[in-house]
Amino acid sequence: MRTSRMPGFYRLSPSERLKAVAEFAGLSDEEVEVIRSCALSIEDANRMIENVIGILPLPLGVATNFLINGRDYLIPMAIEEPSVVAAASNAARMARECGGFKAWATDPLMIGQIQVVKLESTEQARQIVLEHRDEIINRVNEVHPRLVKRGGGAKDVRARVVNTSHGDMLVVEVLIDCRDAMGANIVNTAMESLAPFIERITGGRVILRILSNLATERLAGAKVVLTEEALGGREVLEGIVLAYALAEADPYRCATHNKGIMNGIVAVALATGNDTRALEAGAHAYAARDGRYRPLTHWELTSEGKLVGTIELPLAVGIVGGATRVNPVARVSLKILGVETARELSQIMAAVGLAQNLAALRALVTEGIQRGHMSLHAKNIAATAGARGELIDIIAEIMVSEKNIGVERAKELLAKLTGKQAP
Repeated sequence: MRTSRMPGFYRLSPSERLKAVAEFAGLSDEEVEVIRSCALSIEDANRMIENVIGILPLPLGVATNFLINGRDYLIPMAIEEPSVVAAASNAARMARECGGFKAWATDPLMIGQIQVVKLESTEQARQIVLEHRDEIINRVNEVHPRLVKRGGGAKDVRARVVNTSHGDMLVVEVLIDCRDAMGANIVNTAMESLAPFIERITGGRVILRILSNLATERLAGAKVVLTEEALGGREVLEGIVLAYALAEADPYRCATHNKGIMNGIVAVALATGNDTRALEAGAHAYAARDGRYRPLTHWELTSEGKLVGTIELPLAVGIVGGATRVNPVARVSLKILGVETARELSQIMAAVGLAQNLAALRALVTEGIQRGHMSLHAKNIAATAGARGELIDIIAEIMVSEKNIGVERAKELLAKLTGKQAP
């Protein structure tokens, strides 16, 4: 039976892990080679952005143990920070013992905005826009007929009067179902096409014509219910709730709380070729949507003594278009996930964000966050000092045991072990 529960996965060599993932996902030999060789070519990169001179690789790991809506997933994650993948896997294992994650997502509606200024009456212009709602929807859908055939396209029109330092302005908003695309190009093209019509019916001047990354109509969330046995005792559960309470009350703690959530979400986004900046902007704006910066998760104890965690945030992601198709590694990552819709991908990312938050809070209220970080950090330091091969592991283990991790100490140990000074 296909399962993401892979005990001892972290003990395998990279090639052994890749073999296990290939068997799980049904990867071809060519797809395995894409992962092994980091197959983004300089030619493909040159088509993605301007002034290309090279490629910056990131480690691509896989988080195990995820059970989401009753289905097993292996989660590709691209990230440079130690312990993130391990933490997600560990949290998913604990959640798995209690039934895994339940995730949900709304329809993939993006918001396109048109800013209108120099109006004789902003309120009257707003009313005029709403009176032309059906025509606006039809005009947008004429721009993207193929999207409409797939069940997407413009679904609604809103208009708001916004007071600014330069007076009242009208903001026309069109809600567009982007189906399996992230939707930036779809929405921006539609807004630019619609702008002349908006000028004509309002008598104003259009300035901005662009999507909003605060995708409040495109939300995803997840829930997990955990027992004392799964987490390691009543004190751990209570500690997590108290740690959450501080994040809820203090923006300085909350920023780090939410950053940890985005560790997981952004890592999945990078692996699948999605726009990490859009996700970050949307998440943090959503966290402050009522004027106060708040956690993206919520943790509480039930009367039965169980810990319940939930997450909700905008997740505008796609599985078609952009880097998701240009980057061969992103294509294979999507196959490993086995997702069929962008909506499913957003559900997975919400569950990963919740798992990442659970792992961080549990570590913080038990042994501390550094324990997981230090082993890999020590290996990086040993390599920086000039160690190679098995010497990296030996020096790292000594430095961790001494709780003295630094380049100078690594150089001393390297000299001692090799009988010569480090380079």
